[in-house]
Amino acid sequence: MNRAEFVIATAIILFIAFALGWFAYWLIHRFTRVSKADIGELERMAQELHEAEEMRDQAITYLQQREAELTNQLSQTEAELSAAMEGLREARHEAEELRAYIERVHAQK
Repeated sequence: MNRAEFVIATAIILFIAFALGWFAYWLIHRFTRVSKADIGELERMAQELHEAEEMRDQAITYLQQREAELTNQLSQTEAELSAAMEGLREARHEAEELRAYIERVHAQK
């Protein structure tokens, strides 16, 4: 094999290696590229996720406000119950005193 044949054989081998490399590159990118429809779908999903997170945050805020309102209402109701029980105790005590007074008045007659 003389020098010219060696150069031509080397050039052919290098061209074939280049062509195979380019074909492999094209093939890989052909199967791994993301289509515009997929990008649109991802953007839509991201938007829906963002909206869902906002709704969750609003729901949490509403629940916290509602819980505070109910806790306040419960405290007020407990205070009213305590006052009513104290008033009932005083009324019972006063009724006992009146019964005792009436019995003493009837006993003196």
